[in-house]
Amino acid sequence: MQKVIYIMLGLSLLFSISCKDKGQPKHRIIFDTDANNELDDQHALAYILSNGDVFDLEGVTVNATNNGSNIDQHYAEALRILQLYNADKTIPLFKGADKNFTDIENDLDSAHYDGDAGVQFLLDQANQLGKDSLIIIAVGKLTNIALAIKKDPEFVKKAKIVWLGSNYPEQGEYNQQNDTIAMNFVLASQIPFEMVTVRYGKPSGTDAVKAYQSEIKEKMKGLGPKAELPISGRHGGSFDHFGDYSISLFEYIHYGDEKKSRPLFDMVAAAIVKNPSWGQKREIPAPVLRNNQWVEQPENSRKITLWENFDKDAIMKDYYGRMEHYQLIKPK
Repeated sequence: MQKVIYIMLGLSLLFSISCKDKGQPKHRIIFDTDANNELDDQHALAYILSNGDVFDLEGVTVNATNNGSNIDQHYAEALRILQLYNADKTIPLFKGADKNFTDIENDLDSAHYDGDAGVQFLLDQANQLGKDSLIIIAVGKLTNIALAIKKDPEFVKKAKIVWLGSNYPEQGEYNQQNDTIAMNFVLASQIPFEMVTVRYGKPSGTDAVKAYQSEIKEKMKGLGPKAELPISGRHGGSFDHFGDYSISLFEYIHYGDEKKSRPLFDMVAAAIVKNPSWGQKREIPAPVLRNNQWVEQPENSRKITLWENFDKDAIMKDYYGRMEHYQLIKPK
């Protein structure tokens, strides 16, 4: 039996080396985030930055949702994470929409409009010739995406959206409610669209992929690269490792249970791009949200991908493993 185990381990190692020798292509991504909302955005960005062998991060765009103040504060929080990874000089960061889609859509022909830097970055990256297709991991409202489609309809042929949002088929969910018109606009377009469900309180959504404060304190201390310059945290304090900042974020968050757990919703969206076996997906006709209720459109030729039933243990194991044994995004 022991001999069989050794043979299997050897084959696994050879397979791993073979894959590296073949140069497995990385996922070319942009991370679109409301970074100052709570704490899952920061952990998702740190996870991406720790998977440099998996992700080719072209840049980060931010948008403002109801929590976390205005666009400047969301930008500042994303910048802190990049600084903790010494990536603020090599990974571009842009401000996207502060307001919502209907507030901005009629200004798109102006020289400057709310969110123009972030929207233009999305369009520019999608138009990069000779590069792999672009995946936008969107973990806030869909305003930046909707504006990019409105400004250049050809954008739908050049990018794919993986969106963390919705309690589908039930109503509600934070990212969805922050700009329902933008969401419906994107769903009605032809851009490849994958919905990574939240489903508050249900075992089938990303709400089930939780981190516990006790576990964070035990595992995260000192993890991540050492920052060249310490950052001042959102809640005060000075930090030169993301792991220590993670502990601080978990100290100041509200808990809804006695075990003091928080879902890492946004991180799951990146995790299933890395390893699709960590969730179950199915294709459905694109629904539409009317009066905050999902309306099915079974005859709709427009199809989207729905993600549910996530392997929370495998995802969290990989998360902590990558925090400890990170592989950084290489400067371009």
